[in-house]
Amino acid sequence: MRRLRARWSVLADRIDAGTPADRDRTVDALRSFAILGVVLGHWLVTAMTTANGGLSTTSPLAHLPWLTPVSWLFQTLAVFFLVGGHVAARSQASARERGVPYGAWVGQRLSRLFGPVAAVLALWAVTAGGMLLGGAELSTVRTLVKLVLSPLWFLLVFAVLTAATPLVARVNPLWPLAVVAGVDVWRFGLGGPEWIGWVNVAAGWLVPYTLGAAWSRGAFARRTPAALLLGAGGAATAALVLWGGYPASMVGVPGAPISNLNPPTLAAVAFGLAQCGLALLLRGPLERAMRRPRVWAKVALMNLSAMTIFLWHQTAMMAVTALGLLAPADLPGLHTVPDSAQWIAARLLWLPVFAAALGVCWAAFRTHEQARRPKRSASSRTAPGSLPAARSPLVPAQEITHA
Repeated sequence: MRRLRARWSVLADRIDAGTPADRDRTVDALRSFAILGVVLGHWLVTAMTTANGGLSTTSPLAHLPWLTPVSWLFQTLAVFFLVGGHVAARSQASARERGVPYGAWVGQRLSRLFGPVAAVLALWAVTAGGMLLGGAELSTVRTLVKLVLSPLWFLLVFAVLTAATPLVARVNPLWPLAVVAGVDVWRFGLGGPEWIGWVNVAAGWLVPYTLGAAWSRGAFARRTPAALLLGAGGAATAALVLWGGYPASMVGVPGAPISNLNPPTLAAVAFGLAQCGLALLLRGPLERAMRRPRVWAKVALMNLSAMTIFLWHQTAMMAVTALGLLAPADLPGLHTVPDSAQWIAARLLWLPVFAAALGVCWAAFRTHEQARRPKRSASSRTAPGSLPAARSPLVPAQEITHA
């Protein structure tokens, strides 16, 4: 153990020393926290039960409403789009200054985004086909595939916004916010069609994305704008939940008449504004924390595997759940209905097992995330022990070269 700690200490020091002095480490830190929020949120509020025969999904939020504040902690998508808008705007501006054509720039970024997805789709196509041929119930297979594919909507929306960066980078966030408000008034107040709500999938996430672009232009150099975002977003969220009829949960709850996330509502967007304000206010403490080599090394290495973690965390949870079916009885916290404090306690004990399964997925599939590396000349190659330019295709980090 002492030897492992010593080796980790040496590696952390080398990563820290190899990181350019002008790199904004808070961007990587915010992304890491957002990733952890998504992963832990899915592992905690998504339950698979055998209560109805086969595997079906439910949520502890549907059975234990007092757990609703958990959704406030782990619904971190707004931070993803905040960081994504910041990084994409800087990257596109740098590419324009260097004379890189738009097609080359967007092609590189989208290939980073979608390249690793192929492995997930291929494995689950084979798995689903094998299960059906083996006699598994169609409803069970559909449940599993839906859990795997449902997070991918995020990539599609992010890809569209990334491709549109030259057009939307200077859009005032108030414009998409006004669209979200108008859609909700039409949908909920004037009895408009349900499909109109899907306009908010683009408009709702464009709000934090344009905030990130504004951040890249120095809009949040002072703390006051971020504090206003936090205060106004939090107050608006509370008002919409208390008096506007919006649900308090910031994630979808099975059986609920309204979901704040699918599609995004004004309450979810307001909550995202508060999250973005808090994230921007935390830059100072995060910057100080990232100066510690061992802390920074963990964040840097996690960012290099961001896409792998995002794509495979649901598969890891389902693999553990499926293997648990080999037990002679339903395992608490894994197959049982999430309707008690005992389920919560058992679920927390399963989290390290999910993490171990995700580690196996990471070891097997991380090469797909790092396979599309731009060729570099010998003079520009990363020195041994230094931190390579972040290649996370989920939300590409602020690259060392600002490519």
